[in-house]
Amino acid sequence: SASPGRRTPRRFQTARLGAGTVRRGKEVQTLHIRTHVSKYFEENEPFFHFFLSENNPPSLALSLSQTFTAWCNSHLRKAGTQIENIEEDFRNGLKLMLLLEVISGERLPKPDKGKMRFHKIANVNKALDFICSKGVKLVSIGAEEIVDGNVKMTLGMIWTIILRFAIQDISVEETSAKEGLLLWCQRKTAPYRNVNVQNFHISWKDGLALCALIHRHRPDLIDYSKLRKDDPIGNLNTAFDVAEKFLDIPKMLDAEDIVNTPKPDEKAIMTYVSCFYHAFAGAEQAETAANRICKVLAVNQENEKLMEEYEKLASELLEWIRRTIPWLENRTAEQTMRAMQQKLEDFRDYRRIHKPPRVQEKCQLEINFNTLQTKLRLSNRPAFMPSEGKMVSDIANAWKGLEQVEKGYEEWLLTEIRRLERLDHLAEKFKQKCAMHESWTSGKEDLLSQKDYESASLMEIRALMRKHEAFESDLAAHQDRVEQIAAIAQELNELDYHDAATVNARCQGICDQWDNLGTLTQKRRDALERVEKLWETIDQLYLEFAKRAAPFNNWMDGAVEDLQDMFIVHSIEEIQSLITAHDQFKATLPEADKERMATMGIHNEILKIAQTYGIKLSGINPYTNLSPQDISTKWDTVKHLVPLRDQMLQEEVARQQANERLRRQFAAQANIIGPWIQTKMEVRHVSVDIAGSLEEQMNSLKQYEQNIINYKSNIDKLEGDHQLSQESLIFDNKHTNYTMEHIRVGWEQLLTTIARTINEVENQILTRDAKGISQEQLNEFRASFNHFDRKRNGMMDPDDFRACLISMGYDLGEVEFARIMTLVDPNNTGVVTFQAFIDFMTRETAETDTAEQVMASFKILASDKNYITVEELRRELPPEQAEYCITRMTRYIGADGPPGALDYISFSSALYGESDL
Repeated sequence: SASPGRRTPRRFQTARLGAGTVRRGKEVQTLHIRTHVSKYFEENEPFFHFFLSENNPPSLALSLSQTFTAWCNSHLRKAGTQIENIEEDFRNGLKLMLLLEVISGERLPKPDKGKMRFHKIANVNKALDFICSKGVKLVSIGAEEIVDGNVKMTLGMIWTIILRFAIQDISVEETSAKEGLLLWCQRKTAPYRNVNVQNFHISWKDGLALCALIHRHRPDLIDYSKLRKDDPIGNLNTAFDVAEKFLDIPKMLDAEDIVNTPKPDEKAIMTYVSCFYHAFAGAEQAETAANRICKVLAVNQENEKLMEEYEKLASELLEWIRRTIPWLENRTAEQTMRAMQQKLEDFRDYRRIHKPPRVQEKCQLEINFNTLQTKLRLSNRPAFMPSEGKMVSDIANAWKGLEQVEKGYEEWLLTEIRRLERLDHLAEKFKQKCAMHESWTSGKEDLLSQKDYESASLMEIRALMRKHEAFESDLAAHQDRVEQIAAIAQELNELDYHDAATVNARCQGICDQWDNLGTLTQKRRDALERVEKLWETIDQLYLEFAKRAAPFNNWMDGAVEDLQDMFIVHSIEEIQSLITAHDQFKATLPEADKERMATMGIHNEILKIAQTYGIKLSGINPYTNLSPQDISTKWDTVKHLVPLRDQMLQEEVARQQANERLRRQFAAQANIIGPWIQTKMEVRHVSVDIAGSLEEQMNSLKQYEQNIINYKSNIDKLEGDHQLSQESLIFDNKHTNYTMEHIRVGWEQLLTTIARTINEVENQILTRDAKGISQEQLNEFRASFNHFDRKRNGMMDPDDFRACLISMGYDLGEVEFARIMTLVDPNNTGVVTFQAFIDFMTRETAETDTAEQVMASFKILASDKNYITVEELRRELPPEQAEYCITRMTRYIGADGPPGALDYISFSSALYGESDL
């Protein structure tokens, strides 16, 4: 056990965690201290064999005897006594027992008062037993040798006592004894010129190291700038005299012996230097306090940096969302298909290039937030509250709004492209029909306005009458085309065609012209009917030819128009329907050919009659402008267009089959990738099933993540197929329920889920290291948690959590369980996460720093004052930490403080309060 008033070093403290409780027993601590001390002395057994060696020169024993005698007297004088001869004055054991009582602060058994040899042996054995009770293994040292005055045994015993009570408790940065004392000396003398402490022999020969130790702690006692390296004896005597006069450290060494010895005795110098360590213990407390403050300030500085990084990243991401949403909300339609396809390409670039880095930023932002909250919780700091509007939930809501607008924008783009495609088709069809109609009506108004019948002969009048009747028949046949033109113009207006004004003007001109033709036709008929009674004969054959040729010609015009008609389809079924209609049309060609031959037969009969009766024909049919040559030419045109139409339809069939292949190709991949993503989304279950340490679990998860990232090429290939489908204007796919949007969203969610899971394991590692729990304890926690995680979703219901605690030895009442639930589920979500479970199971083992500890550390640096000065901060703390405190501490307002004094109490409290961010 530790000496009274001296805190047991942390390296000797042990805590055994089991069944959810922490036990710190005095017996356990004592056992571990003894085990550690015993191990230390076993490892240093060669030191003790030094005293037993027969080859050691007498001068060395004499030097040690002088040093050890002075060391013993520095303690015995506190009890009002001393020794003169170390090998003689300890023989009866009385002063040896007294020495042990002084240096340990404990009472030894009552000594025997007799002067017989067995009384002396009994007293020495009591002293040796006390030494052994402190975990020290005495190597070949017995009471008889001490009673008999064996110098080497006596010196070995005193060295053992010095090691145990003066050196063994020295600890610097988890090192102890000799190494700790050496490191302490190196730290204290590092700033001094001509001093380089590397050992406990030749590094001290010039005396500068001892003077540097004194000056570092008491600069008022030695003027170090006046010391010279070439005056070792003067330096050593200066240090010895000052130490004895002002520090109550007796002179244990001889300057001439040290200078004249090639390698001064290591044990003698260690004994003497250890007295300086204990003399300056108060300064060590200040250094420990400074280290604690630096650690706390470093935690705050790191946390503030993480907060600033979170704020910056959150601001940039929200600003990008703010800039992007108006672009996606802009539904201003372009007037041409090319411009709209460019918009679609820009949207694809946004999806492929601009958005993925932001998805990663959003995921990283959540990870940084969780890591920061874990670090704040582990360092006993309040939770981080971002600026208004920059919470993780705010960013998630903004992201959700972005994706909703994004989805609407894509749907609008595709709808607008379909509309423009339909408009282009209708506009081209409108132009074709208008061109054909305008070609037919060209000159018709002038023809109807003629008054040729006024000077015509009888036969000519009759011909004009029949010709007009044929024209009326032709006019009625063209009524459908005019109505079609008007209907197409109406549809173009309803679909908001960009050049609707031109369409409307052309349509209005055609309609006005059509009305005028009707008026002129009726006027000419009335005029012809007035003279119809004057004419009695008419060439029936010409008339019959005209009557049959006109509708047949109109039929051929319609056939040519249909064969040249443009079409737009989106499926094999639709093109098959057009092919069926075309086949039906081809089936009517034989009947049409009969009609052609019948019409041509009438003309042949006219020629036969003229030839028979010697009639000289003018070569012009008075009833129609159609000639047999016109009929033959148009018929040839129809026959020529039929195979061209066949070829066009077959090409469209090939295109639709290619589109169908694209659909099936996309569906085949999508039907694999979609379920794969859904399966990989079970990463939390995979995490729970992974055995081994957290590092092994982390490696497995990162391998899992790498496998997922390696799968990205399949997503990219599917994106390529999707782009080909959109470029081919394929907007539906009956072979799969997965759209590219589903795959994209699932992929982004999968990446986010695996990143969050890895971050949870990272936080568990932080928790484990910060709490000081072992991997075995963590495995035990995980096994218990997994057993009661019945739904395999990484969470326990309250009933399962209660059962888990009972299985681990907790005796829970309703009130106690309700208290525990408020710790593990502060937001009342109804579940207990693995992180919350670990926090609860390790809560009592944590040694977190507190505001009170920091205040106590500052108070040590301030020499128990309620304020601290700028000079003290700069002297005791590293420059960066000192300036950090100076710029943030408020002025001390107490009356007992000098000007410029700083308030470290309010500063310590502020370190654990709400941050400014």
